[in-house]
Amino acid sequence: MKYKRWSLSEKLEILKLSEEIGVVKSCRKYGVSTGTFYTWKKKFENKGEHGLKEGYTVKSKALRQAEEENRILRKVLSDKEIEIELQRELLKKKFGTFDPKKL
Repeated sequence: MKYKRWSLSEKLEILKLSEEIGVVKSCRKYGVSTGTFYTWKKKFENKGEHGLKEGYTVKSKALRQAEEENRILRKVLSDKEIEIELQRELLKKKFGTFDPKKL
């Protein structure tokens, strides 16, 4: 089943019509579930028309590439930190801990 995307004007029209003829009748007329209607109504009451606009955004290709590069760099950095910590542990085993009082 393919879902319909409702425009802002259609959503506002359905909300206004529901005040006149009732929720159930307006939902049946437009083929909207009552759950969807009440979700729209809640968003409209909280944020106004801005709340009814579509909430998803498409990430640009450049943003996705930057996020992927960031993920890779974080992994490399964590690997380097682990490597440095291992080197410190090996140096402690080989030479012991440095105590300036012993000089």
